[in-house]
Amino acid sequence: MPIYAIKTIVGRERVTMKGIKGRVIEENLDIKAIVHPEELKGYIFIEGEIDEIEKAVANMPNVRGIIRKPISVEEIKKFLIPKKVEIELNVGDLVEVIGGPFKGERGKVKRYDKAKREVTIELLEATVPIPITVAADLVRVIEKKGE
Repeated sequence: MPIYAIKTIVGRERVTMKGIKGRVIEENLDIKAIVHPEELKGYIFIEGEIDEIEKAVANMPNVRGIIRKPISVEEIKKFLIPKKVEIELNVGDLVEVIGGPFKGERGKVKRYDKAKREVTIELLEATVPIPITVAADLVRVIEKKGE
């Protein structure tokens, strides 16, 4: 089945996908897949025949149009393969917590477990230094040790 790109309002891709999904289920349309790559703002991809896609997006809020030229899987393959981001952390680095209950707090790395992808930090602003362990994805490096 061909794949078509749908132009949407930037930042409203997920809402648009949910709306399209609801209509596909409600009207039993022959749509195989709906995808929104995070790094491609303002576009979603739909796999199906053009007439079915037109029915699915007709009068849908946030939809700006259909690009009527079919897209091959090869053209969007790079968006479909997840990228693994490797964070380089060392004991002594200063980090900021970017998610979870300690969001916005700064701390010094005391231990980094690469296998578990966990980092133990000691909060800088705490009166009593308390070590906390958070997922490595929830911290960003502010300053490397020795810089």
